[in-house]
Amino acid sequence: MLRFTALFLLLATIAPAQSPVSITVDLNQPLGPYKPITAWFGYDESNYTTAPHGRELLHELHDAYPVPVYIRAHHLLTSGNGTPELKWSSTNVYTLDAHGKPVYDFKILDRIFDAYRDAGVRPMVEFGFMPEALASGPAPYQTHYPHTLDGSVQSPPKDYEAWGELCRVFTAHMVARYGRAATATWYWEVWNEPNIAYWHGTEAEYNKLYDFAVAGIRAALPEARVGGPATTSPRDPKATAFLDTFLHHIANDKSLANNQPIPLDFISFHIKGQPKVIDGHVQMGLDKELTDADKGFALIASYPQFKALPIILSEADPEGCAACSAKENPSNNYRNGPLYPVYTAATIKALFELQDRYQVNLLSMLSWSFEFEGKDYFQGFRSLATNGIDKPVLNVFRMAGKMSGTRVATTSTAQVPLDTILASGVRTSPDIDAFATLDQHSAQHSAQHSAAVLIWNYHDDDLPSPPADIELRINGLPAGIHTAHLEHFRIDDTHSNAYTAWKTMGSPQQPTPAQIATLQQSGKLQSLTPPTTVTIENGAITLPFTLPRQATSLVLLTW
Repeated sequence: MLRFTALFLLLATIAPAQSPVSITVDLNQPLGPYKPITAWFGYDESNYTTAPHGRELLHELHDAYPVPVYIRAHHLLTSGNGTPELKWSSTNVYTLDAHGKPVYDFKILDRIFDAYRDAGVRPMVEFGFMPEALASGPAPYQTHYPHTLDGSVQSPPKDYEAWGELCRVFTAHMVARYGRAATATWYWEVWNEPNIAYWHGTEAEYNKLYDFAVAGIRAALPEARVGGPATTSPRDPKATAFLDTFLHHIANDKSLANNQPIPLDFISFHIKGQPKVIDGHVQMGLDKELTDADKGFALIASYPQFKALPIILSEADPEGCAACSAKENPSNNYRNGPLYPVYTAATIKALFELQDRYQVNLLSMLSWSFEFEGKDYFQGFRSLATNGIDKPVLNVFRMAGKMSGTRVATTSTAQVPLDTILASGVRTSPDIDAFATLDQHSAQHSAQHSAAVLIWNYHDDDLPSPPADIELRINGLPAGIHTAHLEHFRIDDTHSNAYTAWKTMGSPQQPTPAQIATLQQSGKLQSLTPPTTVTIENGAITLPFTLPRQATSLVLLTW
C-alpha cells in the first residue's frame, strides 16, 4: 500500500496536464433495443437460497430492476440432507424404495422455489446434478471442496428413461405448485459445463441426456423454454467443438428419447476472464472473457436456423471460481472493491457490440455471484454481498437496472476499441468510455422520458493513477424542452463502497450493531452530487466532472 501511495503521489507530481476526455451521447442515433442482460444471477450452493442473507439478497436483486430477475443454481437434483458446503448443495428429490421404485421428495426444493416466488424473481431451472440412486459412476458420490467435481454426482444416469421421467415429474410438480402461466416464463437448462469435469460422460451421452430431459420437461409443460448446453469458454477449441457438435445434433438428428425433432429455445454457454497477479498488483483479463463471447457468437451465427435464438451466457464472470477466496488466490482481491463493477460496466457495452457485429440475439450475461453464508466479512469470494453487507459490484447492477429503452450512440476520445481489447486487453491506456440508453416512455421513472449514461475509467492493471477530467455532452434532447432533472450516481473508493468503510473501521470480523448499520448504508448505491435541475441549450447539456481510475458513474437525465 505504501508503494502504491508513493507511486500515486509521484504520478500526480510529474504527470503533465491532460486534456479533458470528451464523451458525447447522441440521443438521435439509435443502435438497437436495450435488453436487461444483467438481470440474471446464479450460484453453486442452491441451499443458500433459503439462508437468512440469501432471502434478503433475492429481494434486493428483485428491487434493483423494473423487469424480471432470473436466478440459476446448481445442485437442484443432488442427493443429500440439504446442508450446503462450498460448491455443494442437495435437495434429495429422488431416491428409491426397498423395491427399487422412485420416491420423490420436494420438501427442500419447495423451500428454494418458494423463496424465489416470495422475492418476486424467476427461476432459470438447471437440471443438475445426478441423484445418487441414478448415478452410474463409482463411489464416492460426494467429494468435498476443492475436489467437488470428482464424485459420481457428475456421472451419467444408469437409466435414461428414469432420468427423463425425473425431469417430467419435477416439471409437473413445478407447474402444479406455481401455475402454468408462471412456469411458462421460466427457462429450463440441461446440466452445466458438460465439456469438462462437471460431466463424467461422453459428448454423445450428454446429447442423450439433453434429449431425454427436454422430452420429459415438454411432456409436462409443452411450452417450456428449453436449452443448453452451458459449455465453458469457447476460446478453447475443445469447448467450441463441443458446442458445435451439440448444435449439429439439434439441427440434424432426431431425439433419442422419442424420435421427434429436438427442441431448442435458447443456446447457453459460459464466458470467463482470467485475472492474475503481476508485480504485486492484480491484472484483469477482460480480453479472455470477450474472446469467449466473440468465438461463441461467431459459431452460433454460422447456423442460420439458430441465429435468432436467444443466447444466455449462463455464467459471465471475470474468472471461473466463485468459491475460491482471495486468501487462496490473491488475484481475487478485485472482488471486494470498485474494480469488479468497473470491469462489469465495460463488459456490458462490449457484449452488445459483439451481438450487433454477429447479428445474434443476446438475452443474458448471468453473473455467477450471490452470497456465502457464515463466512468472514470480505473474505474475497465472488459474491454480491458479505454477511448482509452489499459489495460495490451489486451497485453496478443497480445502475444497469436504471437503464431502459433504446441503446444510443456514444463516442469518447479515450475509448479503447473493441478489436484492441480482444487482441490485447486494456493494457496500454485506460478505457474511458460510455454506454447510453434513451427511454421515451419510461414507466420506471416519474418523468415520461429518460436518458441514462453509464461511464467508466477502466484499466486491466489495478494500479494508482490520477483521475480523468470528463466532459460529458448529451445531444439530441427534444426542441422546446429547456430543463431536465439530473442524478449522478457513483461507485469508487468512497461512494457505494462498504469495503472501504469496513477497512476504515479496522476490518472488524465482529462489527457492532452501529458498525453494521453504517456498512449497510455504505453498501447502497450513492449519488456523487445531489439531484439537480440542469439547463438545456440547443438540445444539449454539458456536464464536467472527474472520474477516478477504476470508477463507474451513471448519469440519469429525466424530463
